[in-house]
Amino acid sequence: MRDPYSVLGVSQNASDDEVKKAYRELARKYHPDNYQNNPLADLAEEKMKEINEAYDTITKQRSGGYSGSSPGGYGGYQQRSYSSGDPAYARIRNLINMGDLNQAEQLLYEVGQKDGEWYFLSGSIAYRKGWMDEAMQNYVRAVQMEPNNMEYRQALSVMQRGNMGGYRPAGYATGMDAMDCCTTMMCLNCLCGGGRC
Repeated sequence: MRDPYSVLGVSQNASDDEVKKAYRELARKYHPDNYQNNPLADLAEEKMKEINEAYDTITKQRSGGYSGSSPGGYGGYQQRSYSSGDPAYARIRNLINMGDLNQAEQLLYEVGQKDGEWYFLSGSIAYRKGWMDEAMQNYVRAVQMEPNNMEYRQALSVMQRGNMGGYRPAGYATGMDAMDCCTTMMCLNCLCGGGRC
């Protein structure tokens, strides 16, 4: 999903009332009832779905009930957000959940201070990219800086246990890597006598 604020056509600094107003206007415009027996009905339905997702994302983000669209948020464990409340970090968390890692990383490097949350989010980005060593280093640093933050400790604990079941970045191969695939294909080729199965 695109940036939810862009979908609703409001700035990140918009008040809750402005967000709600924008949502209602778009919902009225794209409601499927307005497109019955219309060739644009499917398009309107998709747009309405995107509008609903954007509004849900913003309201969850603002209420502190952060729930990622990817399984389990950043990693696959059920997370509870201990965000500092910094709007820049909230936007970065949202981008990570949407899988827009490059934009999240760019925004993270624009943040002035490197506190525990900075290292946690940096670790989350690295993890989603499959850079496990870098993710581990960042999670360790986040926990060192804020040892009482359960979100950071949980992420580090999962990494240390090597409990990769469900704690994989988006796009991370499950069970088979490229070498396993090549080996399997070579074995199949040998068994089939060079393609004569």
